[in-house]
Amino acid sequence: MSGLLGKKLGMSSVYNEAGNRVPVTAIEVGPCRVIRVKSVEKDGYSSLQLGFGVVKEKKVRKPELGYYKKHNLDLYAHLKEFRFPTDITYKVGDEIKADFFTEGELIKVRGTSKGKGFQGVMRRHGFGGVGGTTHGQSDRLRAPGSIGASSYPSRVFKGQKMAGRTGGESVTVSNLRVMKIFPDKNIILVKGAVPGAVNSIVQLLKKRVG
Repeated sequence: MSGLLGKKLGMSSVYNEAGNRVPVTAIEVGPCRVIRVKSVEKDGYSSLQLGFGVVKEKKVRKPELGYYKKHNLDLYAHLKEFRFPTDITYKVGDEIKADFFTEGELIKVRGTSKGKGFQGVMRRHGFGGVGGTTHGQSDRLRAPGSIGASSYPSRVFKGQKMAGRTGGESVTVSNLRVMKIFPDKNIILVKGAVPGAVNSIVQLLKKRVG
């Protein structure tokens, strides 16, 4: 999937041609700098490694720092490799901005969902709870209930839904329409919600390559 890195700015709403109010997410898309170019002849496939978010030198590892200085590049906090068509014309140092996308096209947005910490089965899996609300059973209202089998096989099966860590996972939302592009500010408005908290890094993926 070819695409770019961006930063989620928050949600708002716009009005479409029919006068209907549409919820949108504002994303700062790049500008992304081309850090490395991989080709079919040399690497077996065609891709670009993109950098996003300029940082200070002390926050960059030494091997990466040497590469940046060798190619006279700024220092970037986030690096991501995207597959691109074999006929790509980008070279190291080129900048890709929000106009890489077009208004009206459908894209995928991938991000890390908000972490919610350790949660019980009712919030994590939507359980209804067990027991009644009277007769001294209040300590079992949000309990998962029985989790194991009887005398055979006398164990809990793997994958059983239980309480545990919730959120903080990679989530991809497909078929989000690009409603508006502001090339001068490198901001695009995408219909609907995208995963992650405000100011989190997201991937915006274009059509499938090959």
